[in-house]
Amino acid sequence: MMDDELRSRHAVVVGGGLAGITAALQLAEAGVAVTLVEGRPRLGGLAFSFRRGDLTIDNGQHVYLRCCTAYRWFLERVGGAHLAPLQDRLDVPVLDVARAKGPRLGRLRRTALPVPLHLAASLAGYPHLSLAERAGVGRAALALGKLDPADPALDGIDFGTWLGRHGQSQRAIDALWDLVGVATLNATAPNASMGLAAMVFKTGLLSAPGAADIGWARVPLGELHDTLAGKALDSAGVRTELSTKVRGISRAELGRWNVAVDGELLEADTVVLAVPQREAHALLPDGALEDPDRLLDIGTAPILNIHVLYDRKVLRQPFFAALGTPVQWVFDRTEASGFADGQYLALSQSAAEDEIDAPVAELRERYLPELERLLPATRGAAVRDFFVTRERTATFAPSPGVGRLRPGARTRAPGLYLAGAWTATGWPATMESAVRSGFSAAGAALLALGRPHEHPLKEAA
Repeated sequence: MMDDELRSRHAVVVGGGLAGITAALQLAEAGVAVTLVEGRPRLGGLAFSFRRGDLTIDNGQHVYLRCCTAYRWFLERVGGAHLAPLQDRLDVPVLDVARAKGPRLGRLRRTALPVPLHLAASLAGYPHLSLAERAGVGRAALALGKLDPADPALDGIDFGTWLGRHGQSQRAIDALWDLVGVATLNATAPNASMGLAAMVFKTGLLSAPGAADIGWARVPLGELHDTLAGKALDSAGVRTELSTKVRGISRAELGRWNVAVDGELLEADTVVLAVPQREAHALLPDGALEDPDRLLDIGTAPILNIHVLYDRKVLRQPFFAALGTPVQWVFDRTEASGFADGQYLALSQSAAEDEIDAPVAELRERYLPELERLLPATRGAAVRDFFVTRERTATFAPSPGVGRLRPGARTRAPGLYLAGAWTATGWPATMESAVRSGFSAAGAALLALGRPHEHPLKEAA
């Protein structure tokens, strides 16, 4: 197809989260005219910021790992990589407050040695497990490293069962496997697909020495996923329509599509649905998927975020994980939010089904004493503000069997594609999965338009 003919093609991307932004950028860079439609007044999907008084608050703490090559591409593409740097080397403080002898701090960190020796010293000295449990974890990790996460048989069993079969005590699950797994999968081991768990641990901990090094935004997420992403879309020539709801998608003449939005009918050769699975189900035309109701069988899982502003500095680390307490992970968001009168801590509580609808007063009564147990400096400190943000459908539920429900980018309707972290990327519901899905949808669309497109990530081509 000649370049001028390709430029006459028009694509509509429905959804302005990371998946939609990625698909729009890839299509536009290949010469397609692109309109991106987003119902919210901002870009970024479920990784966004909002204003609360003088502060800029992230709806929840989001991190990524060095192995998240697609999200790293996204940061580079929008010009924000320097605003969300990675650790030089993995280093996670883990504080256990359940010990009868008092709190104990341990660390999960790596060396520069090759896999799996890069974690050997840390595991050997990890104080939250017995010597026998540490040896058992090492044996389980070696067994996990031999698995193929794409094996359909693994999708049908749960991670907890596999860990039990490999001699893992409940303490080892709590202090190590779930410490990592709940944060990355948004589910405890008994509720997580073994296929997805194998993917997380094999890729993050056993693929390369630095794969699990952690990165996070030192600025509000909105600066990356809305402001900078919007500028990147503008520079690529994408027409971005915010606060615009898609009312329907239907076939037009000559194999094209009509996308009905508020006050306008957009005609397109290509449509990418980059919205959550239930929204996609509602918009899919008849026959687009063999069994569209399977999208409704993909469950969702909540994440609760608790925000506490103190009148003084109470934490000297940028973040830590906790054991022996309902608190999971705590991050210092003081500088990123613009808080100048003390310290702002954000608690990220994944797999929060039991607490997602709890009243703020109840959560305050539960979590402030827990923070005092974890951080003695909070005792006597004044709480300037305490509030919560709730994402009831933060991720798809990584339940056993979910793999067979996740559709690929292509549908049975020519010119119509799916994107979103919930599609068949092989990853759990992460920012990485969202960006990868955008690559897949754009790549499939460009191939159908006669413009084979080199995948931005060589290893994922």
